[in-house]
Amino acid sequence: MEGTLLNSGVSLQFYIILATIIFCIGVLGVMIRRNAIIILMCVELMLNAVNLLMVAFSNYHGKGDGQIFVFFIMVVAAAEATVGLSILVLLYRNRKTVDIGLFNKLKD
Repeated sequence: MEGTLLNSGVSLQFYIILATIIFCIGVLGVMIRRNAIIILMCVELMLNAVNLLMVAFSNYHGKGDGQIFVFFIMVVAAAEATVGLSILVLLYRNRKTVDIGLFNKLKD
């Protein structure tokens, strides 16, 4: 069963490799970048990589349960992005920047 194809004709290994690359790009973006908007986008990339794997594995095993979980993950990710962006808008109004390094001043 290791070499069987999904319905689209692409093997499961392709989806695993693609999701790994997308997840690694997201992790690197979170670790390297200092712009808060870019960091939020990289978190979304990581969530989408997990979603891709969940759909691929549910399709591979012939069940639709993974797609239901993906729907709920996307709803939570949309809510997270909304709250995160609203916080960033308020911080930008006060500090005139979205640089993460300068947000440490809010602790004082």
